[in-house]
Order: sequence, then C-alpha cells, then structure tokens
Amino acid sequence: MPQLNIVLVEPEIPQNTGNISRTCAATGSRLHIVKPMGFTIDDKKLKRAGLDYWHLLDITYYENLADFFEKNSGPFFYFTTKGTHIYSDVDYPDGAYLVFGKETAGLPEELLHEHPEFCVRLPMLDDDAARSLNLSNTVAVGVYEVLRQWGFPTLRTAGHLTKY
Repeated sequence: MPQLNIVLVEPEIPQNTGNISRTCAATGSRLHIVKPMGFTIDDKKLKRAGLDYWHLLDITYYENLADFFEKNSGPFFYFTTKGTHIYSDVDYPDGAYLVFGKETAGLPEELLHEHPEFCVRLPMLDDDAARSLNLSNTVAVGVYEVLRQWGFPTLRTAGHLTKY
C-alpha cells in the first residue's frame, strides 16, 4: 500500500492541527509534527477538532527540522506561496512527504532556496489581503491530489444511501 506523509513544521493553531489529524486519519496518511508547537497536545481546541480520530493516527514528533531530516529521507515537497510549480502538475511518488510551514510564517526561506524545484503552490489571486489559504484546507487539497494521482488506494470511493 502506498504511503503518504504529512509534515507540519512548528504548527501554531490547535484547530488546524486537529483538522489535519482528521484528514490524516480518514486517508491513512502518516502525520509528522516538528516542534516547537504553539499549543500542547492536550489543548481542548485540538481535541475538539480531532479527538475522535486521534487514536487512528500514525504520528511522530520531532524536536526540530534537523531531527526530522535526520530521520527521514524523502522525497520532500514543500508547500509554499513562494513556490513556482503548481501542486497538481507534480507527480508524487510513494513515500512522498508533503511539508507545510507554520501558519504565520510558512517554511524557512533557507529551506525553500535550497530546494526550489520541490516548492509547490496552490494557485490563488495575487492579492495581499488574501495571503494564503488556511493551513488545514491547503493540507487537504494536497493530500487529495496525491491520492487522486494514486487512484485512491484503500479508500472507499463510493458511498451508499440509507433507507428512510
């Protein structure tokens, strides 16, 4: 079964991380969280957004980016408003890591400069008033694009109506 990895670098908003954990649980994606975080795992806002799904997660925590990169080999795709490649134009291989930065600052500029060919973005209006999409929405778009490319392995692709 192909493996998709979602990486949150220094997440700051517990509701976003809770929603992302729910997306990971519903799709079988692994969640990687790089510290420091702007909240604690027992934060009630985090639990409200993802509590029912927390036990379904395959989650790993890292002390910092160096720790993360030391323990993982990629391939890495950096989601950023500064990317020059459209996320849907990229082919994502098995084992891909979709890497997302913190809500207020994104990913470190140095990291983006070192890997411009792996920096991807979601197209948006060129308007400073709407700098970017919400982090949890961006993660969901990225996850489902990869899974669409892979043919939605192991996911139920048809629902059914109940009698009323």
